[in-house]
Amino acid sequence: MTTQYDYGRSSSGGFLIFLLALVLGATALGVFVHNATSGPLGRLATLITGRTTTFDTSVPSVVEKIQRLNRLESVVYSLDTVVEGARSTPLFPDLLTGDRILLVVHGQSIAGIDLSKLKPEDVKIQDTGGGRSIHVSLPPSEVFITSIDNAHTRVYARSTGLLVPVDQNLESETRAKAQDQLQKAALADGILDTARRNARTTVITLLYSLGFSQVDVS
Repeated sequence: MTTQYDYGRSSSGGFLIFLLALVLGATALGVFVHNATSGPLGRLATLITGRTTTFDTSVPSVVEKIQRLNRLESVVYSLDTVVEGARSTPLFPDLLTGDRILLVVHGQSIAGIDLSKLKPEDVKIQDTGGGRSIHVSLPPSEVFITSIDNAHTRVYARSTGLLVPVDQNLESETRAKAQDQLQKAALADGILDTARRNARTTVITLLYSLGFSQVDVS
């Protein structure tokens, strides 16, 4: 009796398994290297591939990256209030010649920093033993816009004297007065300080993402 062994088939099957394992391993490594961009995994990926990630952190480049944020709206202040507008004549009582309106007003002020105003001299970069440090002096915060929400603003009361017609301009003038009061209230509540704090946080996050080890934004 003769026993035969099919060596060719066994060898071919082993090669296919090895090839499949090699492809799967290469794919897994590629996925790991592609996704490991920061932290310990990022450093491990750098050791494996030998590649390094660099950022252009020269002053002109940093200024350009910050300026891309443009008008950074960092806070919205909303207010509901009642505003009065009135016309009166000193010679006659309001019952005869007065005109009075009460508006229930809803509006908002939006504040932030216009980072397009950032200048190269506002950015200082230094090389230190532990990396690179940066100091940025931001432009002043400002109120970008104050507006009345007409959809949620309404006339609460209106009274007109017996001897005068309704003044068609009184309501629009009262709305303008309400807009001015809204902005004054927002400023009194510190909207500019809040806008600066929020904008500062955003810029600090951006600068750390560029690879700076020490960041100071004022």
